[in-house]
Amino acid sequence: MNPRAQTPDPPPGQAPDREKNRRRQSFVFRRHHFTVTGVLDYFFFLFGGAASLFLALLILLKGFSLGWWQVLTLLILWAVVSYLALPRLHRILSQIYVPNYFIGRTRTSDGLLGDPVNLAWRGEEAQIHHAMKAAGWTLADDITAASTWGIIKSTLTKSSYPEAPVSPLMLFGRRQDFAYQQEVDGDPGQRHHVRFWKCPSGWLLPGGLQADWLAAGTYDKSVGLSLFTLQITHKIEENTDIERDYIVKTVTEADPEITVDNIKDFSTGYHSRNGGGDAIVTDGNLPIIDVKMVTTDADDYPERLDLALDATQIYHDSNSVSDLARTLWSKRPLQTLIGAGLVLVLLILQATDVLSILLDWDGLRADVASTGGSAADTEIVTRIVAGVLVGLSLIIGVIQVIASISVFRGSNRARLWILTLSTISVIISFTNYLTGDRSIATNMYSLVTVALQVGVLLSLSSDSSRLFTRFSTAAARADRQDRAIED
Repeated sequence: MNPRAQTPDPPPGQAPDREKNRRRQSFVFRRHHFTVTGVLDYFFFLFGGAASLFLALLILLKGFSLGWWQVLTLLILWAVVSYLALPRLHRILSQIYVPNYFIGRTRTSDGLLGDPVNLAWRGEEAQIHHAMKAAGWTLADDITAASTWGIIKSTLTKSSYPEAPVSPLMLFGRRQDFAYQQEVDGDPGQRHHVRFWKCPSGWLLPGGLQADWLAAGTYDKSVGLSLFTLQITHKIEENTDIERDYIVKTVTEADPEITVDNIKDFSTGYHSRNGGGDAIVTDGNLPIIDVKMVTTDADDYPERLDLALDATQIYHDSNSVSDLARTLWSKRPLQTLIGAGLVLVLLILQATDVLSILLDWDGLRADVASTGGSAADTEIVTRIVAGVLVGLSLIIGVIQVIASISVFRGSNRARLWILTLSTISVIISFTNYLTGDRSIATNMYSLVTVALQVGVLLSLSSDSSRLFTRFSTAAARADRQDRAIED
């Protein structure tokens, strides 16, 4: 048997104590400590939700003045409401009323109750990888810009994508560690899939049962609209027990060393809905799959670090923080990429705006002349105003480029700086609209600018962007301390 498949035996006399301490520990979510950065993050998170609703209102008002273009406006309104406003609104409200402890259900990234937890596993991660691959399952790709485009293209063209990513679901305060799937007849709209979460150290199932991993397996039967967010998503088969039993069947038939303990009535059988609004029916039983006797090989150890941005763990030592940040560097969250990109788009629009003012020299001079003064003075003042506009534009542009690059590199300070500027910009637009300047609702350029600012707010105030920059900043600080000690 491969020695990597087994955990090394501890020194004599230590194993009982370790197991005893493990079972005595209880899992609790880390308490929130109020800091200036934390308060700012929470403010930007809330304000982003309010700003997205404001944007939806402006788009709706714009639609009434576009005649036949109202159809396009409705499509844009649907995109803003379903992908910006409703997810953030659900995220804010669900923090209040959705229980933040284990109830046998996952949560969506919007905070809604997700798929049921219907499987438990005992064993190492490599042993699970070996068992799943031997049973004909494929490891799903992580969600990146490339994989997101891949799933969109495969869905539209009905082409096969066996490693298509699955949407993130949350358990223990973090998204799944990895997921496996089986595509059905090369159709990306139909697939078996199961997500896995590593249990926190010392955590026990209700009733005192021990498990190393929990999993949620469901079957995607089609593509449709989410009932709660109106987003395009996969619709799951109602009876989730069928998929649960299918997963158990495939892994046990592939390896006779795998055993299963079926915990009957682990939870009350129920009818419910998941985060997409799909009906769920389950009998409440929980199979515990034991893969500790599975023999692994080198291919069962994925070349990745554990990217679980775990709200249940505190990274005390500098090495773990540095490793996490370096991995995040290679796979930056999509929200961070979008936020940094939108800042650069806003810079281009700003430069275009300043250029259009300078090209309309007669108009600029007429504006200056309206303030009074001789013709000679008007020409001089006009040139001064133009120089100031160009100078300010260059300064702001340089700052925005530096801030955008810094956010891309993982600077939390730059992220907060950009969020502050975007917040001020949206507040000014909102104030102008309330005080009688209704041009923002009819001027397409102003509306696009506000939309981009709201996009920056939502992208960079998201959990993924916040955790990425926070851990990256902590890792950079730890690396500097290490170099100082070495020197």
